[in-house]
Amino acid sequence: MTQENVFVEFLVKIRDAAAEAIEQLSPSEIRDIQHYNTENLKWIRATGQKGVFECYPAYGQKAKPTADYTALLNDLKAHEGKLQRSGLFYWLFDDNETIGRKPAKR
Repeated sequence: MTQENVFVEFLVKIRDAAAEAIEQLSPSEIRDIQHYNTENLKWIRATGQKGVFECYPAYGQKAKPTADYTALLNDLKAHEGKLQRSGLFYWLFDDNETIGRKPAKR
């Protein structure tokens, strides 16, 4: 078996496993999956007690209620104010409107 065939077989197994995992989700779980792009937010660099991070909006400012901001905010609230996505750690500040992010610890 060639390397190409092994790779294709591997991809087929991943596809089948993903399809099976999706079948295990209920319709409400599928609906609850959040879709947003955090890069659409204008993150502000800041420094805190634990180092450099980014936040949106700037602390004390009012956020523009875009679809991406609202979806991320709802996702954070659904996860008790903390979550990891795409190698970044996100958290919700005490004002329940400001979102912070920094690289996730490995």
